[in-house]
Amino acid sequence: MENDMSTNHEVKLSLQTPLSAEQADILNDEALAFLEGLVQRFAGRVSELLATREHRQLAIDAGSLPDFLPDTAEIRNSEWTVQNIPQDLQDRRVEITGPVERKMVINALNADVKVFMADFEDSFAPAWGEVLAGQQNLKDAVNGTISYTNPESGKQYQLNDDPAVLICRVRGLHLPEKHLLWQGEPIPGCLLDFALYFYHNYQKLLEKGSGPYFYIPKLQAYQEAAWWSEVFSYTEDSFELPRGTIKATVLIETLPAVFEMEEILYSLKEHIVGLNCGRWDYIFSYIKTLRNHPDRILPDRQVVTMEKPFLNAYSRLLVRTCHRRGAFAMGGMAAFIPSKDPERNEWVLNKIQTDKSLEANNGHDGTWVAHPGLASTARAVFDEVLGSRTNQLDISRSDDAPITADMLLEPCQGDRTEEGMRHNIRVAVQYIESWISGNGCVPIYGLMEDAATAEISRASIWQWIKHGKSLSNGSVVTKALFEQMLKDEMQVLEQELGSEHFQQGRYNEAAVLMSQLTTSDELVNFLTLPGYEYLS
Repeated sequence: MENDMSTNHEVKLSLQTPLSAEQADILNDEALAFLEGLVQRFAGRVSELLATREHRQLAIDAGSLPDFLPDTAEIRNSEWTVQNIPQDLQDRRVEITGPVERKMVINALNADVKVFMADFEDSFAPAWGEVLAGQQNLKDAVNGTISYTNPESGKQYQLNDDPAVLICRVRGLHLPEKHLLWQGEPIPGCLLDFALYFYHNYQKLLEKGSGPYFYIPKLQAYQEAAWWSEVFSYTEDSFELPRGTIKATVLIETLPAVFEMEEILYSLKEHIVGLNCGRWDYIFSYIKTLRNHPDRILPDRQVVTMEKPFLNAYSRLLVRTCHRRGAFAMGGMAAFIPSKDPERNEWVLNKIQTDKSLEANNGHDGTWVAHPGLASTARAVFDEVLGSRTNQLDISRSDDAPITADMLLEPCQGDRTEEGMRHNIRVAVQYIESWISGNGCVPIYGLMEDAATAEISRASIWQWIKHGKSLSNGSVVTKALFEQMLKDEMQVLEQELGSEHFQQGRYNEAAVLMSQLTTSDELVNFLTLPGYEYLS
């Protein structure tokens, strides 16, 4: 390592909270010095990249539509491929995702999956103690020493002999870490997540024949991918590692990014191994990006499925783009969870079967599930389609008709219903309540929900209000109608949850935040930004 990473280096990062002994072990002097080097070199660019997002959005708000970039046509038209993909990432037919809570890490690594994406982002509420505990949990998992004993039942959990491959999803560029300041400003949360996971685990991972692997969320432009490539390369050089040791999978979960998939792969070609259809956030981004376009308004969330033309085009274009460049094309999340009711559970398994068959037949190399109980069902679909292959890089889709901007932006047919709106309000309030209470991964009405759920709900209703859209029963969606429904559904929630549970929770605070987000004059970019103020 470079000399400026030594323990004698005076760290200029300002820590806002005292550390326990265990936390001080994770955030030790060497790790802090490495983090400071990253922050010093790269944090300033983050505000520029975020400002560019806003500048591009203003043009779309004014009437333009996203499109493929004319000035990068040469990248799209020339022949190149991404650098090598490590052996333990060649087969990714089923991946499970979840937050970095200790028991969940063990269960996910032991599931019938190839990969566990340990999440510091959409299924995680980044309270400071939980961020550091999560890093400790992953360090213990990498070292094979992680265990957990349920304090009530005494049941013990420990790793199986052949756990899944571990990938760490860091926070998005937009999320700050307020407990560490640089020049008086919060540092980017993603740099903390990246630095700690890399620093504590890269040596052990490489010894085991694996490596420091990351999922990168919420990118909106290839310049943001290029920023990450610089972070990775600087890190490899600092630790005297070969170029391409760090590998990343990028989620294509924003509408602007789907038009820059080639450029994102190219900008990260030494480090990238694939792209992922982050479809729930993609739906949210479709709403957010096209918020001023009254002809692009989505119906109820429940009917916006992957069969819809604009989403199916996105899936097929991702497969074609990735496979042309030698990268994996990962499918999206099955948010269902198993049910104890046999009839309901059969319905869930059929849903998984249909959803994953569509992805596998489109040519995806693997898919995501949110619950270990559904891994085998998803795996069986991909086992059947893959046969003796480990992936579908041989499926080029080169004979497909070209996917055009119009296809990716095609308006989505379906009803806006009172029932759907009321359901979304209840789900969003319950999710927000859980998130501001410190839990970002919540089972609600048979689905494992993360932040994208609440984002879709509040952004949809915001857009319906803005454009004075009607529900199928003829009611015009106004701020007053929303407020009345919110009041009604809070009473429904109190009945469903029980008064004692309801009063002990933070449901009224969640309703206030939901109301602010949904009725504001300007659409707030991410609910997790105001939500972060609620976390310690």
